[in-house]
Amino acid sequence: MNFSYRCGWLFFRFVFATYFRSRFIGAEHVPKKGPVILAANHASYLDPPVVGSGLDRDINYLARQSLFRFPLIGRLLVSWNSVPVDRDGGGARGLKNILDRLLGGAGIILFPEGTRSYDGKLRPAQAGIGLVVAKSDAPVIPVRVLGSHEAWGRSQKIPLPRRITVHYGEPMRFEKLRAEAKNCSKDRLKGIYQQIADEIMAAIAALGQS
Repeated sequence: MNFSYRCGWLFFRFVFATYFRSRFIGAEHVPKKGPVILAANHASYLDPPVVGSGLDRDINYLARQSLFRFPLIGRLLVSWNSVPVDRDGGGARGLKNILDRLLGGAGIILFPEGTRSYDGKLRPAQAGIGLVVAKSDAPVIPVRVLGSHEAWGRSQKIPLPRRITVHYGEPMRFEKLRAEAKNCSKDRLKGIYQQIADEIMAAIAALGQS
């Protein structure tokens, strides 16, 4: 972790430990170094920092490209390993930035649902994460965040002191689908992307149920 990231990590770690009484379960499944995709459900602005604060390694985050236009904010985002993407996060440049980070050995947080849930319930996965997974060799860690919607959902103006629990699942590899994606038809490729996304979402849904 660089100095700026470390300071931010310590700050969020303290806030989540005290105000939100956060718990982190299964963090040992996340590799200490090397490329990794953290695929998490998304119900709150709190999800990216709480997922990252539960790990003893730095993680890359997606941020809207327009935010980098502001000098001070842009520098802070760069120091916090933020990846510039367009509004929908699905542009070619954003995809290249994500894959470049993974190729460089970084970890990155992605949200299969594509946007925050309105009611805290899981939404269907979008194929975009399947594309990233198919074009990389990084293991995928499914992550389930519970309580973040109750703490700071879309309709709330300020965060409430509700407990947040983060479950990190076991790595998913997708060797067969990744191999098939290299030589299949375009129609089948789209199916592979969605199949990967659906399997990831199913793994997320299974976390924290026991």
